[in-house]
Amino acid sequence: MRALLIRRAAAMLRARQPVTLRSLVAGTGVSTMAVYTYFDGMTGLWRAVRQEGFTRLAAALAAVEESADPVRDLAALGAAYVANAEANPDLYRVMFDAGFDLEDPAAADTTLQALVDAITRAKARGRFSPDVDAAGLATQSWAIGHGLASLVIHGPLPAEAFDHAIPMLTALFTAAGDRPERARRSIRKGWALGGGR
Repeated sequence: MRALLIRRAAAMLRARQPVTLRSLVAGTGVSTMAVYTYFDGMTGLWRAVRQEGFTRLAAALAAVEESADPVRDLAALGAAYVANAEANPDLYRVMFDAGFDLEDPAAADTTLQALVDAITRAKARGRFSPDVDAAGLATQSWAIGHGLASLVIHGPLPAEAFDHAIPMLTALFTAAGDRPERARRSIRKGWALGGGR
């Protein structure tokens, strides 16, 4: 029942229908009491919907296999992030609505940690400078993916704007110490492997 209500709320968001207690349960065969039983009300439901977005993102990132090329892996993680946003645009919108807490706040940290780990490996292999702040570079990488996904999925840009990810990531990773051509090759491979355009 819990999963049904989360899916229903997400589908209503996708259809741009207002999500109220009554509209949520309409046609499901359950009473409005179910929202209180499983979520302690609508605020709890939105927390669960937001959590589901991060759960799906974590699964998409976990599906990216680690390789001997951590820069390729970083690009593949970025592409997986974008592909997940495209596949779940309704959940993606709610994920970043800070008006509702997450049920498990560590879930968001886990998704960023995948990037931090790849950056740490890139530093160890000499692709990035030893003094690069892994968390800071991970945040900048995330911002590129998030910005493009938001502007394409919910904003004014066409899908072709995803092509900007490769030069943007190349510039970022070159600034972090990688050689431009080597970075570009790794990023192209990773972007294609991760489901990027």
